[in-house]
Amino acid sequence: MSAFRPFFLLGTLYAPLLMCAWLGAWFGVWSGPVGDMPPALWHGHEMIFGFSTAIILGIVLTALPSWAGTAEIHGGRLALLVAAWLAGRLAFWAMPLLPAGFAAAADCLLFPLVFATVAPQLLRAANRLYLLLLPVLAAFFAANLAFHLGIGAGNQAFAGVALHGGLYTILTLYVLKGGVLTPIFTGNALREKGRGDQTPFRMWLDVTAVGLVVVLAALDLAGAPPRWVGLAALGCTLVHAWRVARWQGWRVADVPLLLVMHLGFAWLILAFALKALAALTGLVADAAWLHAFTVGSLGMMMLGLMTRVSLRHTGRPLKLPTAMRVACALVFTAAIARLALSMPQIRALAIAAAALLWAAAFGIYLSRFGALLARPSLPRTTGTPNN
Repeated sequence: MSAFRPFFLLGTLYAPLLMCAWLGAWFGVWSGPVGDMPPALWHGHEMIFGFSTAIILGIVLTALPSWAGTAEIHGGRLALLVAAWLAGRLAFWAMPLLPAGFAAAADCLLFPLVFATVAPQLLRAANRLYLLLLPVLAAFFAANLAFHLGIGAGNQAFAGVALHGGLYTILTLYVLKGGVLTPIFTGNALREKGRGDQTPFRMWLDVTAVGLVVVLAALDLAGAPPRWVGLAALGCTLVHAWRVARWQGWRVADVPLLLVMHLGFAWLILAFALKALAALTGLVADAAWLHAFTVGSLGMMMLGLMTRVSLRHTGRPLKLPTAMRVACALVFTAAIARLALSMPQIRALAIAAAALLWAAAFGIYLSRFGALLARPSLPRTTGTPNN
């Protein structure tokens, strides 16, 4: 069994449940499940270290054998990682009932286990760039640990900063991995359709793009003056717009699986622009960029990659099913609704609409692929590992 099967299944089962819990707390139906922790903190934690972590691990652990030439993670090792994810979720929700520190220890166990599982293989990989995954895993662990330390000390502000650290870690992985997969898949489609070839990578541009994200994260998490943060965000906007424009996504707009990925990067550029606008002018709320990234950019990319991985690794043709086109449209609409929070008169409606649309999108994935994830794969057709 490949890693995408249990992690995609668990992640998409968890997503609508988590969103319902958040909506219930937002509308005052209940006070929240985790003691006195504000809903924004437990919602943010579980979106990052619960739902997103499951989807990310499903994608990354499945991709490594094809891309880095590592051995597949399956059997007992995969079962241990899945059990650690489940244990973290159960411990987090049962935090008020458990001894001090027990929930934190259980929830923080997953990333060290993933690190110990993949590090020996990546150290032997021919392409040393895959070693960049190791500091990313370490950053995930550090952010989660910092969150629990903040909660344990009653310092909710520090816990909030830790959550932003986890989000910036996802953002860094996004521009690293998405910035490789998207142009390669685009090049494959261009060649198949006789429209030319892939735009060549420019290492200095990719390094600059990732480096600017790291600089933005460092400045923002350190509480640097808004002008510095805004200029870093503006730099990210311009460099990533240039980087993405070079991929010529408009030339494969008739390939829905690729269109979804390019739209994800369009939302990313908008997120950086909103961050710059908020920091430099104050004309928009700082939270706007977070929603543009998490709901729009990350949501679109997750659905696109989950569909691609599920189809390819079960032997199905790489064609975006109609149901998933609807799901992607729902996420796109949810992101627009979430940004409408700047209009106070429709704030409650926008939150409810965004949450329900987003949850419905991942529910559609579950209804379309849930049974497929539990069934054996079809015989795989020949093709390059990067298709």
